[in-house]
Amino acid sequence: MELIPIILSGGAGSRLWPVSRELHPKPFMLMEDGETLLQKTLSRAVNLSNVVEIITVTNRDLYFKTQDDYSLVNTGDLPCSFILEPFGRNTAPAIAIAALKIAKSHGDDALMLVLAADHLIVDQDAFSEAVSNATQLAQQAYLVTFGIRPETPETGFGYIAADSHSDLLAGTNSQGYVVKQFVEKPSLDKAKEYLASGNYFWNSGMFCFSVGTLLAELEQYAPEVLNSAKASFASSYSKSNENTGSIRLTEDDFSHAPDISIDFALMEKSNKVAMIACDIGWSDIGSWYAISELKQPDSDGNRVVGQALLHDVTNCYIQNEGRMVGAIGIDNLIIVDTADALLIADKTRSQDVKKIVTQLKQGEYNLHKTHLEVHRPWGTYTVLEEGENFQIKRIVVKPAAYLSLQTHHHRSEHWVVVSGIAQVTNDGKEFLLNKNESTYISAGHKHRLGNPGVVDLIIIEVQSGEYLGEDDIVRFDDMYGRE
Repeated sequence: MELIPIILSGGAGSRLWPVSRELHPKPFMLMEDGETLLQKTLSRAVNLSNVVEIITVTNRDLYFKTQDDYSLVNTGDLPCSFILEPFGRNTAPAIAIAALKIAKSHGDDALMLVLAADHLIVDQDAFSEAVSNATQLAQQAYLVTFGIRPETPETGFGYIAADSHSDLLAGTNSQGYVVKQFVEKPSLDKAKEYLASGNYFWNSGMFCFSVGTLLAELEQYAPEVLNSAKASFASSYSKSNENTGSIRLTEDDFSHAPDISIDFALMEKSNKVAMIACDIGWSDIGSWYAISELKQPDSDGNRVVGQALLHDVTNCYIQNEGRMVGAIGIDNLIIVDTADALLIADKTRSQDVKKIVTQLKQGEYNLHKTHLEVHRPWGTYTVLEEGENFQIKRIVVKPAAYLSLQTHHHRSEHWVVVSGIAQVTNDGKEFLLNKNESTYISAGHKHRLGNPGVVDLIIIEVQSGEYLGEDDIVRFDDMYGRE
């Protein structure tokens, strides 16, 4: 039995702003142990039995950032490949395209395990056992979902109603049941009913099925999803290296894919749906309240990540990225401070953070999209200061990495090397710059910055001009395949 985990890494995580943003979404959030949610998901998949490949479906703008995260996880010789979307189209098209890829390389009998990149699972042993039980049902042509035994009457999750008289895996710790129905997020009264009944489970968004069963069920119940997936897969173009590869989907064909979840497209329609009921220490980390519950409170009910001085403060969650937070006489608040944005919210209103993100998208600010530190395939840049007709950046270039050969129409640049060695191309001339040396790039000159060394190159860049937007770049050559 070949098992291929599919890690779905999409969405902006708007309820976790200002840490989660479109180009630094929820899967890349660092937990207190120093690992991101994405790294934890990859580690869970790697440690399962019979895994022959791991496929990650993500936005193409996050490809290199994802590779950087994965490089810190020991995957051994296990192949890790990518399906790169030009934009999000929900889970059904992503899963269908992954199934077509697996069918081509592993056959219809291979099993798919669909995992969300931004969930937390504490009990690896229980998770592995639940997956093992799910694969047994998947080999019997079931579409298997994972139901989490509810602990509270949660209104932020969808529910799965199980048929308690249809025990498919009797005698195991993680039993399988036929699914009666999927239920959308309920009212509080309904959630209390579900909890008391014992037959309702939280919908985890994880699935397991054979490729052949999935494709056959999609053909019957969601042919528009399957047909658009086939068109997108056929028009995609791929690259492969040792132990890795990527499939890049084209905008034209992928734009025709329905924007629909696998739950709505298939799971709620098929009569082959089963559920594994499990206790695996699962959380979808869907709000700052959920984040706060991961940390033990002090004697006043406060949870603090970072530096804070508190006086007469109770039941608050405070997180910061370096600056000291002082708080006096407050209760039941969430305070999250980043370098360029501050969130203050009533703890009971943490689900409403996404409304702030909606307002940001409608305004002139870019704070819903990027942080001051922006990741690129070659490294990072951080905006230190900006004003009328000027901008100052700190640029870090990884060893053996190079920016594209490019030009700007509207700005000139001064580069000062702070650390490392810079290889510079400027108007046809190539030369090296050492620490404390500088150069000037005139607007319109073709130029490139690279790091030929073995340690990070750090430079300070001062831009000047009438327009300083990131879209004022014309690329002539790029080692990362960007347009």
